[in-house]
Amino acid sequence: MSVVVYLAAAVLALSATVLFRRPRAAVRNPLTVSTCVAILLGAVVFACSAPMTLSAVNSLTGVPNFGAPLTYGMLTAYSCSLLILLINWRGGPPGRVRRLVLRSIAVYGPLVVAVVVLFALADAHTERLTDLDTYYANTPYMREMIVLYLLGHTAVIVATSVVCVRWGREVTGLLRTGLRLILVGALLDLAGFQLTKYTAIVARWSGHDLDFLSTTVAPPMASLAALICSAGFVLPRLLPAAGAHWRGLRDHRRLVPLWSRVGFVSTAPKPPASWWQLPEERLHWREVAIHDALLALAPYFDDTVRERARAAALREGRGAHEARVAAEAAMLAEAARRAAAQEEPQETPSTYRLHATEVSGAGGLVELAQALGRTPVSDKAREGTVKAFHG
Repeated sequence: MSVVVYLAAAVLALSATVLFRRPRAAVRNPLTVSTCVAILLGAVVFACSAPMTLSAVNSLTGVPNFGAPLTYGMLTAYSCSLLILLINWRGGPPGRVRRLVLRSIAVYGPLVVAVVVLFALADAHTERLTDLDTYYANTPYMREMIVLYLLGHTAVIVATSVVCVRWGREVTGLLRTGLRLILVGALLDLAGFQLTKYTAIVARWSGHDLDFLSTTVAPPMASLAALICSAGFVLPRLLPAAGAHWRGLRDHRRLVPLWSRVGFVSTAPKPPASWWQLPEERLHWREVAIHDALLALAPYFDDTVRERARAAALREGRGAHEARVAAEAAMLAEAARRAAAQEEPQETPSTYRLHATEVSGAGGLVELAQALGRTPVSDKAREGTVKAFHG
């Protein structure tokens, strides 16, 4: 069981690390901070609840079952962090958000203290690594401690479920998907973890033995529920950024035919090389460098070449826009050839503006790059480009 619990803890910790990848920006965002704190506390709870960890903690402290108040205190703090995360996620006036956060801390802070005090008062000298809840279900103070941490966690999960249902009716898209995942995780926690715990404890109170519900069923259900909840909190924040990075990487690669033709005349300063540079940042620099190269090649633009290529494209049955881009690619290819051969610019500079320079974003440049990729490159242009890149 320890392996499964440690795996869940590792996945949760990795999720928090991804969210907190830019510490300076993250610490200024209460939502990011509360999300990372909640996920990290969840990871700590799982790590602490593993039998191997419990045994190590008990041995280090010399107190039998010391891992119990540690785990339950962390679980109570995790419950509080979930509540604070929901408050920050839902948002609202800053004053109201601050008051709700302080109220949550005011309720769950004493609850953590109560868990520790009740354990200190209890007689729990027999170490139990997997069945402590049921073994001590009838022991004074331990009984109250167990019920108290369960009730505190139940209150948060019920509140989370209610918020998800109500808020889910008001939103759409990824946020609604995230809320549904959180709701699924919360219901799984209620049914798979808490209900089984309550059932096993009540069975002990009535003289029956249903310990397997607490020792075998509850732990994996808690791990799965926490992972699903964390996915609900994280995915709506990560997927848009991941999509933007993917589009940046895709467009950066699609600009290769254009950059390989015109890059040798660009004078844009290169950014410091770094393996962690985001695709969007690399794409932005390539756009700037290409625009700089297009400006440098403008004196070589030949309107005659462009008009001839445009007429040929129209005769082939291409649409007006496609013919325009193909003609611009032909004109640019000729301009790059002449620049690479160090020929003189046009006597009368063209005033024509490329479509790619009239639209924002990388879309126009990508169109030009794809058209240029279908335009043959002369040996002179290839030789000049290679020399420029390696000179």
